[in-house]
Amino acid sequence: MKKLLRAALPGVSQNQLETGPGRDLWPEVVRRLEAGSARLPWFDWALIVGLAAFAVFFPSMIPVFLYYL
Repeated sequence: MKKLLRAALPGVSQNQLETGPGRDLWPEVVRRLEAGSARLPWFDWALIVGLAAFAVFFPSMIPVFLYYL
């Protein structure tokens, strides 16, 4: 079993462990944060309006909805 596992999975050399990822991801994160907030698509607004209408017309169902959330 040990031989089969060694043959199936490639080994990791010491150089691969020391070098880390191929590029730094932090500048990309900072760029996205500085770009501003993401806009909500129309269907997200439709879901929000639908949930608000549901809460207005069926207030007794709010705990049930929160339970399944």
